[in-house]
Amino acid sequence: MASELTWLGHGSWSIKSLGQAILLDPFLDDSPVSPVKSGEVDADWILVSHGHFDHMADAERIARRTGATIIANFEICQWFAAKGLEKTHAMNLGGGFDFPFGRVKMTIAHHTSMLPDGANGGNPAGFVVALPEGNVYFACDTGLFSDMRLIGACGLALAALPIGDNYTMGPDDALEAVELLEPRLVVPIHYDTFPLLKQDAAAFARRVESETDARCLVMRPGDEADLEALLAQPA
Repeated sequence: MASELTWLGHGSWSIKSLGQAILLDPFLDDSPVSPVKSGEVDADWILVSHGHFDHMADAERIARRTGATIIANFEICQWFAAKGLEKTHAMNLGGGFDFPFGRVKMTIAHHTSMLPDGANGGNPAGFVVALPEGNVYFACDTGLFSDMRLIGACGLALAALPIGDNYTMGPDDALEAVELLEPRLVVPIHYDTFPLLKQDAAAFARRVESETDARCLVMRPGDEADLEALLAQPA
């Protein structure tokens, strides 16, 4: 079956691939834009990019309910382990691992990562997830950095990039990121959750498609995307 990606608003994703259910940065119960709550999602694996509340607020309760394994940096995995969660997989920047749903590589991100209780959240990260249809880059919370060109060198089917500005890249820097990454498809994320992050995603999409070789898909929270079908569409 084709991989299915559902944007849950903000930086949160549900990914179904090879019979596995993966959540990325679950911020659902307190999110003003999430179409689902933490008790309504399936998960075998939970990817956590960094320690901020709006990217991992529901990870613990989902992991307890589903038995999912949390994949994050060493410090965040230790923090969850201290809460009694035994199923964690610690990684660090530049490292990769083959999971049942595909290979995950942890990439650098320029951001911060303090945990909600003030504990050390280690280094923030993004992820390149190798799905059957191709590599998907979740930039997560980051500013623009020139080494995005190295991330894109692996060949990206899709790049999910923040455009909200203030805490992450804004549209101008995200457009530069597209030029460095050279993905086939771009999805803007991390915008419109709060008034501070208000952006015109349609305008960003027009710029992507007029100024780069990528296509841009603007999703609404709750929208599902069949990755195989998306990539089969003509440029």
